[in-house]
Amino acid sequence: MTEATPAIDLERQPLTRWTGQLGLPDFAQISDGDFGPVFDAALAAHDAEIDAIASNGEEPSIENTLAALQLSGDALSRVAAIFWCVAGANTNDTIQAVERNMAPKLARHYSAISMNEALFGRIDALYQRRDTLGLDAETLRVLEKSWKNFVRAGVKLDPEGKKRLAAINEELASLGARFGQNLLADEKEWVLFLEQGDLDGLPEFLRDAMAQAAESRGRKGMYALTLSRSIYEPFTTFSTRRDLREAAWKAFTKRGENGGSTDNREVVARTLALRAEKAKLLGYGSYAALKLDDTMAKTPENVWGLLEPVWDRAKAKASADQAELQRIAAASGANEEIAGWDWRYYQEKLRAERYAFDEAELKPYLQLERIIEACFDVAGRLFGLTFVERKGIPAWHPDVRAFEVMQGDRRVAVFLADYFARPSKRSGAWMSALRSGYKLGQGSEPIIYNIMNFAKAPEGEPALLSLDEAKTLFHEFGHALHGMLTDVTWPSISGTSVSRDFVELPSQLYEHWLTVPEILEKHARHYETGEPMPKALLEKMLAARTFGAGFATVEFTSSALVDMAYHARPDSPVDPMDFEAETLKRIEMPQAIAMRHRTPQFQHAFAGDGYSAGYYSYMWSEVLDADAFSAFEETGDPFHPELARKLNTHIYAAGGSQDPEELYKAFRGKMPSPEAMMVKRGLA
Repeated sequence: MTEATPAIDLERQPLTRWTGQLGLPDFAQISDGDFGPVFDAALAAHDAEIDAIASNGEEPSIENTLAALQLSGDALSRVAAIFWCVAGANTNDTIQAVERNMAPKLARHYSAISMNEALFGRIDALYQRRDTLGLDAETLRVLEKSWKNFVRAGVKLDPEGKKRLAAINEELASLGARFGQNLLADEKEWVLFLEQGDLDGLPEFLRDAMAQAAESRGRKGMYALTLSRSIYEPFTTFSTRRDLREAAWKAFTKRGENGGSTDNREVVARTLALRAEKAKLLGYGSYAALKLDDTMAKTPENVWGLLEPVWDRAKAKASADQAELQRIAAASGANEEIAGWDWRYYQEKLRAERYAFDEAELKPYLQLERIIEACFDVAGRLFGLTFVERKGIPAWHPDVRAFEVMQGDRRVAVFLADYFARPSKRSGAWMSALRSGYKLGQGSEPIIYNIMNFAKAPEGEPALLSLDEAKTLFHEFGHALHGMLTDVTWPSISGTSVSRDFVELPSQLYEHWLTVPEILEKHARHYETGEPMPKALLEKMLAARTFGAGFATVEFTSSALVDMAYHARPDSPVDPMDFEAETLKRIEMPQAIAMRHRTPQFQHAFAGDGYSAGYYSYMWSEVLDADAFSAFEETGDPFHPELARKLNTHIYAAGGSQDPEELYKAFRGKMPSPEAMMVKRGLA
């Protein structure tokens, strides 16, 4: 006779009852083995809450239906927030097994809620008499969005349609988890261990980072060439060894496409087929039409209208640059045609020729600690925030740092930051929340985190960033501010809960303040001497801001065009890789440039649903951010107090409380044209 599994008390469980400092979970009390059972208990608790709301015999009201629904599932939200953070930032075999098990369970759970007819009946009753309820604008918007979300999730389908849609959602969740895990495995497993003689051309900062990466893999005294962007990109920029650049480039572009158990091609094919079927079930002509229905862009045609003119200009710019790269290569005795593994290398030489400096000159002035201080300084000048580090607070990894975010003498948020690459962390950089901020019920203080993948310096030495990495830090911190400054009542519209093509505005806009001269003069200081960046170097860097625009824009826009091409079809391609090749041929992709994210490694589009048919949104938001920063430039003051107040009120604090177009116009007075973005990118 087996003993019954003891019931889990969610009020006492560390994953759902957070008793750590600053209102955080007590990570010292959390075990990886707890996640599965606690998830199951939290799912059951949420089911009971939903049943209580749906079966309530009282007439539907905002309080007993909409508010009750929004506040339900707190235990599930808490365990899920911790789990997805760990799954992305410090995973292991146990966590990955839980992820594979829980992804379809969670999809099934939320499908059941979305298709609960009794629950929708109560929301629908409120929606049908919304004009008579005396609702404030924010509550009315939440009610309307909630009603539409139920409809878009299939609540009006017949029983067979609901059953099929739930099965699709469940399988898509499993496929997304599998895609991400496959890609992490490919990135983790590929490494070239090099010796001193293989490092010709590499600056000291990169040698140090590669030595640290080798030591962390048990090969002290060697140098590890890995697929972390913080190592891969500078290696292909500076290494004189064409054979090693080629090996790294091919490994990087073939991630997810190497055969065996980690190959993502079948995952992509099945994902696209299910998405097309889902769109058809819900009455949309394509998956892109479904995804764009609630965005600023609205239709695939509007997305093409943005991307195609940019693509034409980017190709022309890249073609002109390639001729220059070929000239430099020939002058150095290299007669081969420029290939993908040559572009960054010769582009850096072209930068040195045109502007008399290279990226390696900037690194000593872009110390990680100083750039963090610069992020905080800008937030203080614009929004009156200060950041107080609290040391010794346990988190998901010892590298994680905790800050109290103060506005005057009031704490408005907690900010966590995890800056360094490691094999247990997926690639890229992102922002998320352990807890969102809102005022409904007892209210909730935001707990926001940033994840980066910077190369870790040897013990006792500072981490140095490239200019692109410094921009990434500012970018993700802009997202973090969007979460920290939120000032709304309803959880579902808090912080970054806005349309996909608006969510990148606060982050991309924040990047502009990195290169404001007074910020660079204060914070870009040599890590050894403390001297500010020489004015001549600063001027060269600012003059070269749009250098390489053709390459960078072709990389990005090709990925956005392929993403939209996949999802704007009414059906799915038989072979996604053939379709990728056909699409690139049709748009005349330059042979020497690869997509920034080729299909089998395109996490934005396939490791979940977040940016599927949505990768274009970075550029859509870039139109807004270029115009928004122009507003500050027009005043001559990058920290203009009145503009900063409006920026806070209408962009960073407003969440999804209004239509994004109305929010932008409240800040700027008008909608922008793409021209400012073209100028910013150096394409006009």
